Amino acid sequence: MKTDLQLQQDVLAELHWEPSVHAENIGVEAKDGVVTLAGHVMTYQEKYHAEKAARRVVGVRALAVEIDVKLASSGIRNDSDIANSAKNALQWMSTPLGNKVNVTVEKGWITSTGQTEWQFQKLAAAVAVRYLMGVNGVSNQIIL
Repeated sequence: MKTDLQLQQDVLAELHWEPSVHAENIGVEAKDGVVTLAGHVMTYQEKYHAEKAARRVVGVRALAVEIDVKLASSGIRNDSDIANSAKNALQWMSTPLGNKVNVTVEKGWITSTGQTEWQFQKLAAAVAVRYLMGVNGVSNQIIL
């Protein structure tokens, strides 16, 4: 079993290897296999990729994410604009979900609801909206 210090160093190294993450803005603590990521990032995508990178490290048994998304002024959009972009992104998918998925946006956070037939459709819906400008987070509550 890794020591807390080794786990912390391994997570930091993984964050530095992830090209979509500015690791210098993220602090890492580890205690008994529980890793805490804290700091701030410029986009939700960066936060998402930091979480994924930390989960890849062997020995991480639980992850606490205390990362704030602080959008640059050029990335700030109102909820209506984000909702319209999300709706369009879902319509433009290679497997359009049409009216099977609904989105709600509150303070930049997208919540997807509805029902799909397949797991890949649920995952694709989350990916379609995750990378939109102005998004602070995504909750995928689509059921199968």
